[in-house]
Amino acid sequence: MEEPSDEELMARIAAADARAFEMLSGRHLDGAFRLAFRITRNAADADEVVQEAMLRVWVNAPRWRPEAAFRTWLYRVLVNLCLDRQRHAPFSALEAAGDPPDDTPDAVARLEADETARAVGAALAALPERQRVALVLTYYEGLSNAETAAIMASSVSGIEALLVRAKRALRRSLGRLME
Repeated sequence: MEEPSDEELMARIAAADARAFEMLSGRHLDGAFRLAFRITRNAADADEVVQEAMLRVWVNAPRWRPEAAFRTWLYRVLVNLCLDRQRHAPFSALEAAGDPPDDTPDAVARLEADETARAVGAALAALPERQRVALVLTYYEGLSNAETAAIMASSVSGIEALLVRAKRALRRSLGRLME
């Protein structure tokens, strides 16, 4: 038996079909969490953003119109929620920072991998918001430039320009790692 499309499931959700909601959310939860985590860089924030996005799927299903693919609409909601959360994030207490990391030497490969991951994470975090979001959607989530443009309410050429600037900035930031 063929699985129903996202659009069919949204029509059923509009009629308060909880099973359709379970199917649709099960289909998209992992990708939604990955996207939210890559933008917020915090698992707890990403989890809350995904929950809010899925609540919006349930609440807005009767008004949803399939002008774009469901995933494109969901990712646009997620991106907006992530960016709103980052703009209004409260300062954390110093105690929340925790203890400094243990500097005990570990395997050389692990250290290099950790250093690379931190450098890439810092370089991504230093990018302007729109460049970071375009880069995450296109390269980490594998969306096309057209899908990314729809999510970000931009043109394809605008997304391409953001990606060029983001890659240029990353090359400057990560120059020593790329050698």
